Amino acid sequence: MTQQLSNDDVKKADISQVFHSWSVQGALNPLAIKSGSGVRVWDFEGNEYLDFSSQLINTNVGHQHPRLIKAIQEQAAELATIAPSHANISRARAAEAILSVAPKGFKKVFFTNAGADAVENAFRMARIFTGRDKILSQYRSYHGNTGGAIQATGERRRFKNEYAHSFVHFFGPHVYRSDFWSNSEEQECERALQHLRRVIESEDPSNIAAIIMESLPGSVGILVPPQGYFEGVRKLCDEFGIMLIMDEVMAGFGRTGKWFAHQHTDITPDLITIAKGVNSGYVPVGGVIISDAISDYFDDKMFPGGLTYSGHPLAMSSIVENIAIMKDEKLVENADRLGREVLGPGLKVLAEKHQMVGDVRGRGLFWAIELVTDRATKSTPSAAAMNQVKDALLAKGLLPFMAENRIHVAPPLVVSEEQVKAALAIYDAVLAETRF
Repeated sequence: MTQQLSNDDVKKADISQVFHSWSVQGALNPLAIKSGSGVRVWDFEGNEYLDFSSQLINTNVGHQHPRLIKAIQEQAAELATIAPSHANISRARAAEAILSVAPKGFKKVFFTNAGADAVENAFRMARIFTGRDKILSQYRSYHGNTGGAIQATGERRRFKNEYAHSFVHFFGPHVYRSDFWSNSEEQECERALQHLRRVIESEDPSNIAAIIMESLPGSVGILVPPQGYFEGVRKLCDEFGIMLIMDEVMAGFGRTGKWFAHQHTDITPDLITIAKGVNSGYVPVGGVIISDAISDYFDDKMFPGGLTYSGHPLAMSSIVENIAIMKDEKLVENADRLGREVLGPGLKVLAEKHQMVGDVRGRGLFWAIELVTDRATKSTPSAAAMNQVKDALLAKGLLPFMAENRIHVAPPLVVSEEQVKAALAIYDAVLAETRF
């Protein structure tokens, strides 16, 4: 007879043997999850949660989607693994599926194991293509935890990891917490672009290979760029011969109501990094979508990069089916409609109702509720207070994504209107009970 595991059994087994990321190991208390379906997950004792985190903003088609599970199983039965030097139809089909939703002007995909090494290889491509070295990125950004990707990251997680060279940071726009003393979206855009111009000029444009930007900065706050900002960055890149890399790892593949978040603007980047939603995280995978010009450059020059698991067949089959599911079930359209008609308006009602909500912002099914202790000063609650908010949400059956003083609202794209309304009611109840 199989032993029935408790949540404590699983947690003890985990923390005694598994080294966790971004954690003080002795302070761990992870939530034990046994299974899931769609927007819901269950622990080992039958407690059920609405997953409004999409884990790390990646389970776009929801948990245990039967079509996606079947596609992986069928590929495993036919060919579980093969070296990247061989031709395999699963890779061609995965690239074709990605390019079918990518902007015009892109014709190849380089497959990686995750988002971080996609970023690393995008840097490599830009540097070789331009013959330049420096990479510019925003202070409010996260690009991954490998050598160059963490150096490009602007937020504090890079501080103990700063070993790479030739990275420069600049301040991007943040309408709610402006670094430019702006009092309007238009001013924030204009001043942020002028600041970026001065950084480019001060670093010598002839040294700058690329600017990398999250299409919608996610883990740092879901910062919706002001209208015209990305268009201005594109113009600066064109003026100085700099490659524009759009990091779509978190915001891509329907999360914001477009296939790619940068498609809310009128720009075309030179390289696009992807992972997470491309296959809903069912198998580790990432990639770089490469523009025609950069792809053509390597037709007669060797690209000095590769990975043992580049284009792994199980990951490739999951990409093909994931994108097919998204098209068939109209999940991009669902994210767009629910964001505009239900989730966005519902969160704005919470902001009007609760004084501790300083700001709500987002697109599609990708939003942030920023909590403050005082609206006038925008002072932030303590970590202990935010942990209490998290515990209260879990107690009411909602699995949240918490970051600093924010609740990030990002359910799987299969979420229904009824489930969004149920989550809004839980947020409302917890905010009503909370005292900072």
